[in-house]
Amino acid sequence: MKKEFDYLIVGAGLFGSVFANEARKKGKKCLLIDKRSHIGGNLYCENYEGIQIHKYGAHIFHTSNKKVWDYVNDLVSFNRYTNSPLAYYKGEIYNLPFNMNTFNKLWGVNTPAEAKARIEEQRARYSHIEEPANLEEQALKLCGDDIYRILIKGYTEKQWGRAATELPAFIIRRLPFRFTYDNNYFNDLYQGIPVGGYNKLITALLEGCEVRTNTDYFSDRSHFDKLADKILFTGCIDEYFNYEFGALDYRSLRFEHEYLDIDNFQGNAVVNYNEREVPYTRIIEHKHFEFGTQPVTVITREYPKEFTKGDEPYYPVNDKKNSDTYRKYSEKAGQTPRVIFGGRLAQYAYFDMDDTVEAALKLTEQEL
Repeated sequence: MKKEFDYLIVGAGLFGSVFANEARKKGKKCLLIDKRSHIGGNLYCENYEGIQIHKYGAHIFHTSNKKVWDYVNDLVSFNRYTNSPLAYYKGEIYNLPFNMNTFNKLWGVNTPAEAKARIEEQRARYSHIEEPANLEEQALKLCGDDIYRILIKGYTEKQWGRAATELPAFIIRRLPFRFTYDNNYFNDLYQGIPVGGYNKLITALLEGCEVRTNTDYFSDRSHFDKLADKILFTGCIDEYFNYEFGALDYRSLRFEHEYLDIDNFQGNAVVNYNEREVPYTRIIEHKHFEFGTQPVTVITREYPKEFTKGDEPYYPVNDKKNSDTYRKYSEKAGQTPRVIFGGRLAQYAYFDMDDTVEAALKLTEQEL
């Protein structure tokens, strides 16, 4: 008996929305459900006085994949925003990524040769470390004392909620040093923010699709399973299988939004706070993503936290234990032919937005 929908898509975030858009173009009927009160997942923006507030943290679209860039630009217009974050440490501001502006501020050097010599001098103190036993040793071996102490240690310890000496070395496999005076954080060919915010992108993707928000799949999964021939599940894979092999670990975030009656708080969209004693990792000033000139502003302090049930899962903890657990869930997913698992939560991986779009498009090519 033909079901009401061809696809039930659990989660109206970017992955599910791209799949829904392509399925609709192929004549498929999709129902998207999301337990949140809005579409867009973590891309959701809230409008305040014309300022698009990134409710779940800063999102900058960047890619070198022309197919992906053309795909999203066919849906909405993007501005020319270039991500150039700053780092605050004990009253001083440093440029990120690590570049000649950073090295000049740290050591007063002016040329790439001088910067390279200073880095090698600092690294040499740790040449005796053959196999780093933890993140601290790995970072010191890669960059030496100054960069590690000022720009890595405190921020990383806050991000992961533990001392750098307790974190595995593999978290920092390499450190990109750029010996140019270029503050562009990304090397990608294309970069920007949708004009008017990410809601416009998601709305364009979901045109012609039925969407139900405030709808939790797990509240009545037997009912939802009967609505469609196939299911695309973009939520947590361990939850789908009722934690059969144990819960996967995540790091979560808490956001503190503040509305200010001034036109400019920090002069930049993103400022990292690198001191361990400062509880938040960064402050986002949203108007700068779109070069806003409003007389008011909105800032968001971002606090990392341990993930507990009910929190939003943001960053997978890709250690051996969790990787082994995910492998078991992935194998079981492969034995569930009616259900497709896609997206960062279902695949227990951190994806940039362009990776998400590319993966969803590839899935549609295989599936539709």
